[in-house]
Amino acid sequence: MTSAPGGRTTETAPPPADRVDGQLLRIAFILVLGTFMATLDATIVSVGIDRLTEEFDASVADIQWVSTAYLLAVVAAVPASGWLADRFGGRRTWLAAVGVFLLGSVLCALAWSAASLIVFRVVQGLGGGLLPATGQALLARVAGRNRTGRVISVVAVVPLLSPVFGPLVGGAILSTASWPWLFLVNLPIGAVAAVLARRYVPAVPPAERRTAFDLRGAVLLSPGLAVLVYGLTEVAHGRDVPAALGVTAGLTMLAGFAVHGLRTRATPLVDPRLFARPPFGAAALALLVLGASVFGTTFLLPLYFQSGRGLSAWEAGLLLAPQGLGAAAGSVLVNRTIDKVAPRTLVVTGIALILAGTVPFTLLGHEPPDAVIIAALAVRGIGMAMIGAPVMNIVYSRIEPAHLPRAAGALNLLNTVGGSVGTAALAVVLENRLAARGPDVSAAFGDTFWWVLGFCLLAAAGATRLPRTRPGK
Repeated sequence: MTSAPGGRTTETAPPPADRVDGQLLRIAFILVLGTFMATLDATIVSVGIDRLTEEFDASVADIQWVSTAYLLAVVAAVPASGWLADRFGGRRTWLAAVGVFLLGSVLCALAWSAASLIVFRVVQGLGGGLLPATGQALLARVAGRNRTGRVISVVAVVPLLSPVFGPLVGGAILSTASWPWLFLVNLPIGAVAAVLARRYVPAVPPAERRTAFDLRGAVLLSPGLAVLVYGLTEVAHGRDVPAALGVTAGLTMLAGFAVHGLRTRATPLVDPRLFARPPFGAAALALLVLGASVFGTTFLLPLYFQSGRGLSAWEAGLLLAPQGLGAAAGSVLVNRTIDKVAPRTLVVTGIALILAGTVPFTLLGHEPPDAVIIAALAVRGIGMAMIGAPVMNIVYSRIEPAHLPRAAGALNLLNTVGGSVGTAALAVVLENRLAARGPDVSAAFGDTFWWVLGFCLLAAAGATRLPRTRPGK
C-alpha cells in the first residue's frame, strides 16, 4: 500500500501473501469494530425494554418495535451492500455505513417518544446492515485467497459473541447510566473505527464493469423480507390478520424476486443462481440455520432465566457468557486448523457439538443444575465457531475477487434472515407450548428447544454436501 498526496491511501490493495502479518490483523481489527457495533446493537437494547416503557409511557408491544424496527432495517439494507461496494468501492461504502450508523445512534439517544425512537432505529439499522457484509468482502479482498481462512476465523467470532454479550453490556450500562447511553456507547467505537480505517485500510477500487442498480429486485427483495419478518412477528404476538397478510405478502414478493432474478439479463441484487452452485448452496443453508440457532437460543434463554428462574437481566446475561467464551475458544481452534482440515469435517463437527449442547435444554422441565447449563452453553459456543468461519472461507476462497461483495451480501443476508425468521418461529412455538403447559413454564421452554435441535439436523443435512477437500486443493 502506497500513500498519495495528503496522506490518503491509493486505490490499490496490498499484494496478498501466505502469512497473516500484523498489517492484515490490524485491518481485520478495524473492520471488525463495525461488525461489533452492528451486531451488539441488535441485542443490547433487549434488556432496556422495561426502562423504555417507563420512560415513554408506552406498552411493551409498542416498545418491542424498537428491536423489531432495527432488525427489519438490517434485513432491508443487506441486499444492497454488494451493489454499493461495486459502485463506490468497499472502503468508501464501509465508511459511509459507519457514518449512517453513528447518526442513527445520536438520533436514538435524542428521541423524545417511542415513535421517534422507532424511526431513528430504522436509520441506525440501515447503516448496521451494511457493515458486516462490506467489511467481510473488503477483508477477503485485501487478504487474498491464501490468507482468507485464517483471518476470517478470527473476525467471524464477533457475530457469535455480540448476541451473548449484548444483554450483559446493556445491563451494565443501565445499572450505572441513563437509557440514552445504550446508543451513545457506539460513538467512541465508531469514531475510532472510522479514523483508523481512513489511515490503514486500503481503498479497494469499485468494480470495473459498472452495473445498473436492480430497482425491481430491490422493490421485491428487501421489502419482501421485511414484510415476512413483520408477519412472523405478528404471529408471535397472536395478531392473526396482520400476521396472515404479512406472511402472504412477504412470500409473494420473494417468489416474484426469484422469478425476476432468474429471468433478468441484468445483474440482480442477489443472484438466485448462486444457491444452485456448489458449494454455495450448502454453505448458505448452514449459515441460515446457524443464524436461527444462535439468535433463537439468545432469545429463548434470557426469557427462561428471568421468567422460569426469576433471575435479573444481569444474572441472565452472566449465565449466557459461557457461550461467548466457548465461541472465543472455538475460534482459536479453527484458526489453527482451517487450512489443514476439510471444511466439511469442521462444519459437521461444529453442528454435532451444537446438537450435544442443545440436548440439556430440551430437559428444562426437569430443572437441570446451573453447572449443566453452563457446560452446555460452552459446548454450543465452540460448535458455533466451527461453522461460520469455515463456511465463509469456502465461499470467499473459491470465488473471483470481483464477485466478493455480492457473495458476502448474500451470505450475511441469509444469516440475518435465519436469525430473524428463526427467532420469530421459536416465539410462535413458545407461545403455543406455554398455552399447552399452563403453569409449567420450564417444560414449555424445553419443548421449544426440540425445534432448535431440528434446525441443527437440517443444517447437518446441508453440511454433508460441503467440499471434502481443503480450499485450494
